[in-house]
Amino acid sequence: MKQSNSADSHITYDPALIKEASPVHFSALYWQKNNAIIGSAKGRGTTWFIQLEKLQGALRHYQRGGLFGRIIKDHYLFLGWSKTRSLQEFSLLNFLIQQGVHVPRPIAALAIKKRFTYQADLITEKINEAQDLVSILQETTLDADIYKKIGQEIAKMHQAQVNHSDLNIHNILIDANKKVWIIDFDKCAKQHGNAWKSGNLQRLKRSFLKEQKKRNILWSNNDWEILKEAYLVASAT
Repeated sequence: MKQSNSADSHITYDPALIKEASPVHFSALYWQKNNAIIGSAKGRGTTWFIQLEKLQGALRHYQRGGLFGRIIKDHYLFLGWSKTRSLQEFSLLNFLIQQGVHVPRPIAALAIKKRFTYQADLITEKINEAQDLVSILQETTLDADIYKKIGQEIAKMHQAQVNHSDLNIHNILIDANKKVWIIDFDKCAKQHGNAWKSGNLQRLKRSFLKEQKKRNILWSNNDWEILKEAYLVASAT
């Protein structure tokens, strides 16, 4: 990994995936001017999909949610470069890849210091031809093998002792080859012990139930039991 730092900014990037990284590369306007915007997705903010030389990336600006986010939209208390959200997520994704978990490759992370606060951006690999579970289950059911793969992937993440603080069905993708991916590791971290793992699973189940009620997704409790059983078997090996 390489770094490009100044007094008020810190960038970490993978030179195998992007030639150079400066603050301008984290601006959607820069990619738009270079005709390299290939799509976008709405969430808490807008994720911009961009065409890099070797692969496609997803550019995300860190923004707060909830009531507090309406007051302070995208500034965070600065406690050191290593504690910024973008650099922490960049590092965690690399660790998970080393542990064999299917997550997007981190491409570049930026943090810009503003006196006592900072703003942050991250570019990760775009998982091509992939949909989240919500989008898929609104249209069709998934077979048991997919639910088994989901359980196994979560087990790998937990065996790496990583707590996904927002594990929901928007953050689980299935690609064209039926490979399962876990995304969005903002505010996630390594954690000791095992007590928190059941909480992760219960959060995921609540997400299925919520979307079943809200969007009438094609999902049943039997699907959950298949996922959970695969998780337990994988966790025991």
